[in-house]
Amino acid sequence: QVQLVESGGGVVQPGGSLRLSCEGSGFSFRTSAMTWLRRAPGKVIEWVASISSGGFDTSTSDSVKGRFTISRYNPNKRVYLQMNDLKPEDAGVYYCSTGGSQTWTEGSRGQGTQVIVSS
Repeated sequence: QVQLVESGGGVVQPGGSLRLSCEGSGFSFRTSAMTWLRRAPGKVIEWVASISSGGFDTSTSDSVKGRFTISRYNPNKRVYLQMNDLKPEDAGVYYCSTGGSQTWTEGSRGQGTQVIVSS
């Protein structure tokens, strides 16, 4: 079965950086677009960024554009989210999902990793 395991979350001060990682198994990782999502406290889940199966096409939400970068390394079945210049509104639980920007709602999701942005 599909398994996605996120890691890399933690506590960071405003302006700081974190790199999230997600390892996939149980499906054809190299042929699957992948997506990062987040859920802020008390809010609905939000799309953050997606990457094509080969890693050549990426898209990010306007709220994180220029600060977050999605990437992947297919040989080790991992997708990453580099987050720079973190703001308090970036706090929440971050999930990786199979699927792209238009199809992640039908995909599988991991358990998430928590990001806290606080001084």
